Amino acid sequence: MLAFAGDVHFEGSSAAALSGRLGSAYGVLSSADLAVLNLETAITDRGTPQPKEFTFRAPPRAVTVLRQAGVDALNLANNHGMDYGRVGLADTLAAARSAGMPLLGAGQDDQAAWTPLRREVNGVRISVLAATDVLDDFAETTWPAGPDTPGLASAKDPARLLAGVRAERATADVVVVFLHWGQERVVCPTARQVALTRLLADAGADIVVGSHAHVVQPAGTVGKTLVRYGLGNFQFYASGGPGSNSGVLTVTVNRGGVTGSTWHPATIVGGAPMVLTGQAAAARTAAETARFASC
Repeated sequence: MLAFAGDVHFEGSSAAALSGRLGSAYGVLSSADLAVLNLETAITDRGTPQPKEFTFRAPPRAVTVLRQAGVDALNLANNHGMDYGRVGLADTLAAARSAGMPLLGAGQDDQAAWTPLRREVNGVRISVLAATDVLDDFAETTWPAGPDTPGLASAKDPARLLAGVRAERATADVVVVFLHWGQERVVCPTARQVALTRLLADAGADIVVGSHAHVVQPAGTVGKTLVRYGLGNFQFYASGGPGSNSGVLTVTVNRGGVTGSTWHPATIVGGAPMVLTGQAAAARTAAETARFASC
């Protein structure tokens, strides 16, 4: 079983995780064979904050906490992955290596940033690629990784991402794409998200999951491709409202692809995701279904 969840940082109330306050939704992640989150922060105490409204950073313990909670890999390809510049990125990469945590969508050069996570899960070969389709204007040319330049995997031009999916399709049983995309606080996927999903489906992706909107976005299928456009916030300082709606997507797979999926709704309380059960879960699912119907 694979598991995916959304945006994680350690600012404000969500910093309680550094002292061991983790929500029950982490139990869903730890029960999976492979669990991947979006790490929306630099892991550093150095560097220079970039010229943007919000910059996030956390100590190395953050990666250790996630590892101990059952998280198996982190996506750093997002609009906060280099909030403290290349010095911050170097520290983030080092912290991940020290904790034994695979980091996707970032690296010392473009080859490293675009290298998929490859794992065999119960005899099923899984490949996970990650990229960001969201970057501040100043970062569009300065944050992407190059041949001799540390940075992130950017999907602004999707050609390399699509080529990567096709390449993994030739050897993997299940190809996953984790994208940072969409428009903040907008529930319905944008035209860009829909168009990219079609391209990824045609290229051979089995699963497409996304982050960045800070609200839960719809799920569906495009051909045989399972898509969850937005996973919402996860370990985050959201306090009430749609931004506090969270969840974990679990997907069952075999060598032929996706065999099923389940959305486990959750609510962020004190910065931590608490999984919902029983009537509360049913009510949240019904509310989301009604909200998605307008998309």
